[in-house]
Amino acid sequence: MTMPLSDSGPANGDTAPPSTLAALRARIARLVELPAFGGFVTFVIVVNAVTLGLETWPPAVELAGGWLRVFDRTALAIFTVEIALKLVAHGPRFFRTGWNLFDFAIVAVALMPSSGVFSVLRALRILRALRLLSVVPQMRTVVNALLTAVPGMGAIVAVLLLLFYVAAVMATKLFGASFDQWFGTVGESMYSLFQIMTLESWSMGIVRPVMEVYPWAWVFFVPFIIVTSFAVLNLFIALIVNSLQAIHDADTRELQHEIEAAAAHERHDMAEQMAGLRREIRDLRDALLDRRGAARRDDG
Repeated sequence: MTMPLSDSGPANGDTAPPSTLAALRARIARLVELPAFGGFVTFVIVVNAVTLGLETWPPAVELAGGWLRVFDRTALAIFTVEIALKLVAHGPRFFRTGWNLFDFAIVAVALMPSSGVFSVLRALRILRALRLLSVVPQMRTVVNALLTAVPGMGAIVAVLLLLFYVAAVMATKLFGASFDQWFGTVGESMYSLFQIMTLESWSMGIVRPVMEVYPWAWVFFVPFIIVTSFAVLNLFIALIVNSLQAIHDADTRELQHEIEAAAAHERHDMAEQMAGLRREIRDLRDALLDRRGAARRDDG
């Protein structure tokens, strides 16, 4: 896709005419949209992620530290050229897509100096691996589903926080006197309940010691685990799955519309071709009849 260029511009020979620039941008757009181009960028992202991980392994740095740095700079140069080509191809429209902004931000961070106050940015180079989210369609679909589910997640989070607050107040009043390290305050109770919700050492680590002092404590903890771990958290999964299904249905409808539009266009072309053939046959028939009539007049 190309952006219309202004007709007003320098008329000297140093600048290419608008038609030449438009053709160049069209060729660059076709290049960056090629599957092979996307596959090459994906390959560079994956290899760069591996080399960045190897830089944290002393034996690898000792053996091939120089080559790792060379490839890191080469990968950054490739990403910079890719972004530049897309900017030239799409112009201002490049910044209208969230994924393009995501790629641009990651490459811009990588280009910043990694010394002095920006030394922390050196550790952020691994963020380049996140570009796989934008170049792999399947990953992009999952992220889109997560973003689509965010509004619905807000209501679920609110319900979960309310349940946590109520349970934390109850736990503080019930168990805080004997287990102040876990339930001494509402904040400590919420943190302990969060650990219980994740099922991390909840039985032997917290609940059983509490039950040694309060044998009936299971009446509080078991319903809490059932409600939070097996009910509310599953709502997140259901919401994300529903968003994935909605995106899949939208993609299917869009593909179906494209197929129907292509079929309609093909039928229109075939109808025009048939009409053209009929006209040619009619013209040939008229010419043949005229020739026969002329031949008869000559014979007469």
